Amino acid sequence: MADSPITLRLTIADPIPGVRYSLQKDDAPFEPVTAVEAPLSFDVPVRLSSDNRFLGPFVRREGPTRRFVYIRIGTSAGDHASPWSRRAKIDIHDVPPLLLNQAREGRTLEVVLPGRGKDGSPTCATVRPATPWRAL
Repeated sequence: MADSPITLRLTIADPIPGVRYSLQKDDAPFEPVTAVEAPLSFDVPVRLSSDNRFLGPFVRREGPTRRFVYIRIGTSAGDHASPWSRRAKIDIHDVPPLLLNQAREGRTLEVVLPGRGKDGSPTCATVRPATPWRAL
């Protein structure tokens, strides 16, 4: 079976207005946007192998199984005046197989993420979803 192109949607529920966010493609910011008072979504095109491995220029890997996508924040997203220089690591290797099958059928998979840490600054490091993955 050939790799299947699928779309993952990463939605930040409460980004900090005025802060720039972007995906990381290869090792650079990709299509940065500045947050407003509304959720912020990134559609991430990836390929899914026949054995459910995520592939493509947005996918990062750590060890034999962990796969994730970075969201860049502040200076990391190209805003050199920002007080923040962060990346949020969004795990994708643990998306349930049933949802992966739905993605192969053309459905977008979405996860909602918290946008702020306990101190009110942008979340960073490994970000745990606010809601589980779902098929749209």
